[in-house]
Amino acid sequence: MSSIYTVTLNPAIDKSTSVNTLAPERKMKCTRPLFEPGGGGVNVARAIKKLGGEATALYLAGGYTGKFFTQLLSGEHVASEVVEISQHTRENLIVLDNSSNLQYRFGMPGPVIQEKEWKDLLHQVEQITHVEFIVASGSVPEGVPLDIFARIAAIAKKKNAKFIVDTSGEALKQAVEEGIFLMKPNLGELGSLIGKEEISQDMIEKAAKELITKNHCKAIVVSMGSAGAMLVTNDEATVITPPDVKRESTVGAGDSMVAGIVLSLSKQKSLLEAVHYGVACGTSATMNWGTQLCNLKDVEKIYAAMQKQIKN
Repeated sequence: MSSIYTVTLNPAIDKSTSVNTLAPERKMKCTRPLFEPGGGGVNVARAIKKLGGEATALYLAGGYTGKFFTQLLSGEHVASEVVEISQHTRENLIVLDNSSNLQYRFGMPGPVIQEKEWKDLLHQVEQITHVEFIVASGSVPEGVPLDIFARIAAIAKKKNAKFIVDTSGEALKQAVEEGIFLMKPNLGELGSLIGKEEISQDMIEKAAKELITKNHCKAIVVSMGSAGAMLVTNDEATVITPPDVKRESTVGAGDSMVAGIVLSLSKQKSLLEAVHYGVACGTSATMNWGTQLCNLKDVEKIYAAMQKQIKN
């Protein structure tokens, strides 16, 4: 049984395609689409598998799209536990305009979740045994209370499991107030947590340590896009900068980063080592267009370059 579980409330089938030129009122011929099972926690579990690890993805899914979603995930040999819902699992569309090399992302609304359904998911989390890490990532669909991640945090505490959360808004705020092991906000999400509309890079350490002191949180990894990430704990604040690469898309970079961090921690690596590996994973994902996640071969090259840079 996996020691890493991921939880996804609003998974989606990601359909990626491309056209010669994106233009209104014209019938545009698309390339053959690529279908992938997506959504925060699911992507984390998929990325862990790509990195040679194992994780179990627990998620809500329903309808014919939900069945197709599970087939896609099974095709990647990712262990899963499905909580059935009455409405269809959502689908997203990603279109690359070849003439401009610009990518357009169309995010569809998720299903409305019934009370029994999200409570069934919480019950499923309660039934997990011998778990070391629980990762809750992604958006909260309509019908699910915004304290859902806080409730999962409370369950994780009872199991002595390390709870990692990657979400935004009120759901993130309530989870942090309940107490978590680690979170991965971007600059906007970090600012929101401390009540500021904007936050600059030189404010990150102070803001993050304020949250760590105020709440029960061991570490915060602040995502800074192409600039990498900053790891902040009570004792340190370290910026991890990746090497320059040709970036095609940022989709999946955050989930790949979380996957690298969690997998490294499960191998008894230090937080700093884990975040270095996570940044390498996130950077690897940006080298692919569409919704593709990190690639182990690229990750190893990037990580080796980062380690060489540290020694120099």
